[in-house]
Amino acid sequence: MLRLLGWLFGLGVFLALGAIGVGAVYLHTVSAELPDYTVLKDYQPPVTTRVHAANGTLIAEFARERRLFQPIETVPPLVVQAFLSAEDKDFYSHTGIAVDGVMRAVRDNLMQMIDGRRGPLVGASTITQQVAKNFLLSSEQTWDRKLQEALLAMRIESTFSKDKILELYLNEIFMGSVGGQTYGVAAAALNYFDKALYQLSVSEAAYLAALPKGANNYHPYRYPEAAVERRNWVLERMRENGYITTDEMLTAQAEPLTIVPRQSGSQLYSAEYFTEDVRRQLARLYGEDQLYGGGLSVRTSLDPTLQEYARKALMDGLVAFDRSRGFRGPVATIEIGDDWGVDVAAIEPLRDVPEWHLAVVLEIRQNEALIGLRPAGDVGGSLRPERETGMLSGPEIKWVSQPLSQILAVGDVVYVSPVAGKDGVFTLEQVPEIEGSLVAMDPRTGRVLAMVGGFSFAESEFNRATQALRQPGSAFKPIVYASALDNGYTPASVVLDAPVEIRNGDGSIWRPENYAQEFYGPQTLRRGIERSRNVMTVRLARDIGMPLVAEYAKLFGVYDSMTPVLAMALGAGETTNLRLTSAYATIANGGRRIVPTLIDRIQDRYGKTIYRHDQRICEGCNATSWQGQGEPRIVDTREQVLDPMTAYQITSMLEGVVQRGTGTYASRLNRPVAGKTGTTNDYKDAWFVGFTPELAVGVYLGYDVPRSMGRSSTGGGIAVPIFTDFVGKALAGHPPTPFNMPNGMNAVWIDPASGVRAVEGQSAVIEAFKPGTGPNLMTSVIGVGDQTYMELPPAAAASPSGGVTQPGPNGQFLDPSLGRGGLF
Repeated sequence: MLRLLGWLFGLGVFLALGAIGVGAVYLHTVSAELPDYTVLKDYQPPVTTRVHAANGTLIAEFARERRLFQPIETVPPLVVQAFLSAEDKDFYSHTGIAVDGVMRAVRDNLMQMIDGRRGPLVGASTITQQVAKNFLLSSEQTWDRKLQEALLAMRIESTFSKDKILELYLNEIFMGSVGGQTYGVAAAALNYFDKALYQLSVSEAAYLAALPKGANNYHPYRYPEAAVERRNWVLERMRENGYITTDEMLTAQAEPLTIVPRQSGSQLYSAEYFTEDVRRQLARLYGEDQLYGGGLSVRTSLDPTLQEYARKALMDGLVAFDRSRGFRGPVATIEIGDDWGVDVAAIEPLRDVPEWHLAVVLEIRQNEALIGLRPAGDVGGSLRPERETGMLSGPEIKWVSQPLSQILAVGDVVYVSPVAGKDGVFTLEQVPEIEGSLVAMDPRTGRVLAMVGGFSFAESEFNRATQALRQPGSAFKPIVYASALDNGYTPASVVLDAPVEIRNGDGSIWRPENYAQEFYGPQTLRRGIERSRNVMTVRLARDIGMPLVAEYAKLFGVYDSMTPVLAMALGAGETTNLRLTSAYATIANGGRRIVPTLIDRIQDRYGKTIYRHDQRICEGCNATSWQGQGEPRIVDTREQVLDPMTAYQITSMLEGVVQRGTGTYASRLNRPVAGKTGTTNDYKDAWFVGFTPELAVGVYLGYDVPRSMGRSSTGGGIAVPIFTDFVGKALAGHPPTPFNMPNGMNAVWIDPASGVRAVEGQSAVIEAFKPGTGPNLMTSVIGVGDQTYMELPPAAAASPSGGVTQPGPNGQFLDPSLGRGGLF
């Protein structure tokens, strides 16, 4: 018996040693495959990029994983206590593994295997083990992975402090899909309750702590009962651990689970074109990984108030134009069943036009209709049971002449808006076919203060301010006139406005015409631009040479490379509203080049500035104290593309466009305004670009697929009113500011028709002349002579002297390649 016992003991020791050996080999094999846990020292979680307006208002967020990094020092104790109670109450005392929890998990998993039950293994992961799994391992449920998790947890505990481990955990955990794929407690507080962490109540903190166990299982809309039950369980654990009292627990458990989802994407519905353009620029500058996970802080140039004004002005202008073309028909037609609300709710409205509502016609009489408004959804997306009705009143629809019974039928779905001061009464609306854009910028810096790229971003994301290439028409003429004024001409120079023929290289003949299809004889440059004379502009461009005009168009940023043919002098090339407005801002800025920008500054996740638009040098701005030195001085290093005196001359001439020319509607602003209208052939595009000393604004209208807007659709008729509406609101309360004339210029009263000095009693305008120039001594007309010009191909357009018309003897301007010019 003793020998048998000794043999059994020896066998047991041998088997035990063998098991230990096998275990050691297995442990060594598993340990050899462990990832490098020291990478956690340099871990940078993907963080949401946030975009702000100039006043600090949050206007957009971009992220694949919505996360805001929260240092552990700033996490409120209440939040920490809730998560410890739910996930790992002994976190601050164990060494990475909860032994009692592991034993229970092993027991339960063995019983599951013995019983032949399938299912995921029961876990007993501490917070440290969850950090190891989430950062370094996969989520597969295997014994190898669980052992690796435990080993990594012990090594992490030996390397990092408890607070650092908790910080990694609270910022990395998946917290559900309300408001987007949410990661980390800070983003969860915002997305679920629209609160910062320090604002959370006990019940809200407990609900967030319930989510790591299975966020989708406790979704507040899909599984509200399970969500409340799990929240209440966390509250019980918090009471057991001494973090809250029984009364606090009962009060929190009695509270309803009220979710206040935070808006994702653009936070300012009127600025979606602006924010989308910012998003594209960030992607080009830093790539999509940095855009959606770099935690960039972007300060833009957007002024939210001006953006609202811009959207309203453009929207009203587009609607007014579209209404003049009549009613086109309903948005859709549905069958009126037992619950019309369900069918109407299936039609998506324009989310960025909240002033309008979708409604279905329920009953119709001669000139009024009973309508049912599209039901709203609750925060969970479910349709509310209430059904609201109203009355569509024919007399309130001033733009429709027919009775409602002739244009609508029961089941028609239309847009309506409430009539002010009349409860339950609505008027008819329709989404305009016409499109357009409005750009407003600071002419001193190029900062884009407002941008609207169309009627509705929800309907079309195509930005007509930056992406639509359209002909500017006569809005390009200031570039032609500026190039002439910068090269020897004066505003009093006279050009012949008479029929002219341009023989193209293919033998065809182009005969430019004025808007009124009349000719006006000799005209000063001022009168030519004020009245937008096409033919004299062609003669002027022919006289100075199109290569010179093309060079100025490039300097102003209108075109990168303009074909130097005469038709381009009338705006036949294609450009964008943003580029054209920037060119006008350059004139307003005294001829210094303006580079438009939507972004002022970009900071990385650590607050370091990595981009700044304003590159001007500030001398003396870095002084740490005042030692009697003078004020800091800003040195403007931007390129001077136009003589400041020329810039003032063309500004003064563009003021005349508003005072006496094609843009007179803007004169009701009662402040100095300079600008130019533009209308292209067959009225396909209408423009007005103008500026004050404080603001440069470009307005464009046209169909996306170009077609005629009708003979009355000129820049002066439909674009100027939009400009006037916007600028009137934008500058309300600002005193009128005159344009400053540079020192050294002479102001002289002249005859606007002949350009000679005015005599007493004669109609006259005041004109600014550069030193050494002045009014005409006699009326000398540019462009007299041969009325047929040969349009040279681009390669041959440059003259031997470089393509610039040179001043000859006696003030003549001669093109050396053709030997022809007009007297000056």
